[in-house]
Amino acid sequence: MTQIKNEEEKSSVKNDDVLNRLAEIIESRKIANGGDPEKSYVARLFAKGDDAILKKIGEEATETVMAAKDARTAVDKSKVIYECADLWFHSLIMLAQFGLTPQQVLDELARREGLSGIEEKAARKDVLRDAQESKKT
Repeated sequence: MTQIKNEEEKSSVKNDDVLNRLAEIIESRKIANGGDPEKSYVARLFAKGDDAILKKIGEEATETVMAAKDARTAVDKSKVIYECADLWFHSLIMLAQFGLTPQQVLDELARREGLSGIEEKAARKDVLRDAQESKKT
């Protein structure tokens, strides 16, 4: 049991900053930062632009959903992890394309932590309704 806990702690330490490390690598693949579409898949996506990146996210989201549907009856559910990793990776590319960072997403998740999803969604609707009403006046 102690060995398992130690392995989990080691894994946690190694993975704590993985999103930021990936974000740095992705940022370095931007054409403006010297990324070469001939040598880098990420640079190739950046060179193709927003629509190519967004299309890829749609494809990866669909593959994630299909893997999750298959997992309902599968003994090995690892395909869900694999597809989710692809979706997260391509989401990181999208964030970089729009000048955003994983930390901003983590900050938003932290802001929502402890909030009721129902209450938070209702509050967003109130804000939108108030904004629409102020446009009318």
